[in-house]
Amino acid sequence: MTRIGYTLMGEQSGPADLVRYAERAEEAGFDFEVISDHYFPWLESQGHSPYAWSVLGAVSAVTRRVELMTYVTCPTRRYHPAVVAQKAATVSLLSNGRFTLGLGAGENLNEHVVGPWPAVNVRHEMLTEALVIIAELLNGGYVNFPGKHFAVDSARLWDLPDRPVPIAVAVSGETGIERFADLADDLIAVEPDAELVSVWDGFRGKRHSRKIGQVPVCWAPSRDEAIRIAHEQFRWFGSGWKVNAELPGPAAFEGASRFVRPEDVADAIPCGPDLDGIVAAVRAYVDAGFTDVALVQVGNGYQDDFLDVASKELIAKLRADLRPANGPA
Repeated sequence: MTRIGYTLMGEQSGPADLVRYAERAEEAGFDFEVISDHYFPWLESQGHSPYAWSVLGAVSAVTRRVELMTYVTCPTRRYHPAVVAQKAATVSLLSNGRFTLGLGAGENLNEHVVGPWPAVNVRHEMLTEALVIIAELLNGGYVNFPGKHFAVDSARLWDLPDRPVPIAVAVSGETGIERFADLADDLIAVEPDAELVSVWDGFRGKRHSRKIGQVPVCWAPSRDEAIRIAHEQFRWFGSGWKVNAELPGPAAFEGASRFVRPEDVADAIPCGPDLDGIVAAVRAYVDAGFTDVALVQVGNGYQDDFLDVASKELIAKLRADLRPANGPA
């Protein structure tokens, strides 16, 4: 059965709120929680961007059951891959093995703070090296790596979980799958693309693999209020990741989204108290072959109300409506 997740969206909430939401989301019945790993919000109106790894440490302490995951960390610019491996091992230990390390090639928005943003082919080369380094360190022992982009000299992780931390990687096409499918355990994608899942499974063969997607929604007491919030907070969403990855800061996202209308956002994001739209958005991923789908509740103002609705109605509805017609729940 499809696993339903909750997104700790650091761009729209401060660290204390994120920890509280994480605890409430577990109580509400979500299966897993993912957290964004940003230095900037996309828009100034979102107003936040705490350090994701500190939040994860606190979340590990207040939750007991839900799996945790970065969605996603870029291990090539702000962070050296050897340090990412150390962080992942530590969070896995703190959470008793509930952590998956989600990785991706990153966005200019967050990575330019430490220097120039590389071209996409260079970013993919860097991510390839990073995945090798991280996997070797998480498997234990000393690692030496004289790469083109990274050098590792006699590195070792001294605190490791009994089971290696699973690694998921964000890909958007066949080229990325060819490069990364053998270097990671699970797939992350931002569109319900059945062909992408099929190609990934073809490369992975019989090896078990999760396919993890994410769906923005905006629950509010009225549809008009939800559309207003979604337009204010998430209108950048429709540009696509190939564009978004190159934009350098919130001002650029403001400019790129200045002609996006509220009705455009409403067409792309389920808005309002009607839960059927949320189910339909998740079903698109399920039909494409995704095993895990994390919901993003857009906006900070109605997070508690959304979690109330999730606890009382939404999660049960998702499980019932997405149950295979001829299979078990």
